[in-house]
Amino acid sequence: MLSLIQRVTEARVDVDGECVGRIGHGLLALVGIEPGDGEAQVARMVERLLGYRVFSDDEGRMNRSLADTGGGLLLVSQFTLAADTRKGMRPGFSTAAAPDAAEAVFGRLLAECRARHGGQVETGRFGAHMAVALVNDGPVTFLLRA
Repeated sequence: MLSLIQRVTEARVDVDGECVGRIGHGLLALVGIEPGDGEAQVARMVERLLGYRVFSDDEGRMNRSLADTGGGLLLVSQFTLAADTRKGMRPGFSTAAAPDAAEAVFGRLLAECRARHGGQVETGRFGAHMAVALVNDGPVTFLLRA
């Protein structure tokens, strides 16, 4: 499981012109599910999403996590994140989980984040063509693996 996280001042995801998820200050996480991902990867990614220290403390150092700040979390499933891009000029998707399996794992990730995070947790729509808009704060962007 991969998550490309971006610290944001705001982010939203639209499907067919309708806003389906929106947060203010917090994290946007683009999530790629790989074959074999399951409960262990979900648990580790929840821990990392909520605990990764990317927010500034009083001294301006990145010492605070999403759990510390209570900021919003916008989870967006993105199978292209798990693509194999090592060769050629076209991505290969054999490194991404099949849609049914990926949807189940993503659903578990979403449920666990909602259960464990005291702040707002929003999402896009799995498998839909989504328009994601964000204001990256910093910019601060990290690739997390579980």
